[in-house]
Amino acid sequence: MLLAMLLWAFAGFAALSFAMDRHHQQLRGRMPSPGLRLALRLLGYAGLLLALLAAAAHWGWGMGFVAWFGALSMGGFLVVLLLPYAPRGLAVLGLIALLAPVVAGLLS
Repeated sequence: MLLAMLLWAFAGFAALSFAMDRHHQQLRGRMPSPGLRLALRLLGYAGLLLALLAAAAHWGWGMGFVAWFGALSMGGFLVVLLLPYAPRGLAVLGLIALLAPVVAGLLS
């Protein structure tokens, strides 16, 4: 659950960063359409919500919020480090981070 929480927080922030015009243009060379921008925002918020639910499932709601804020800090920091230097790598890692806990859960 801890790894899933961290991965989903990272993936959520990666999706939210690419929902911004500047970062999406950095990635694709063009502005995102309004529909894509909305989809990326919803995907980002879903990733952050999944991270919160994973933290609450592992530690309970009281301590889960504290762990969630820590995961948000770590995920956001990693996005900030990767975005200026490797936006395409960040996009790939974000997608992998979003799907890896789901695939691991299905395989176990």
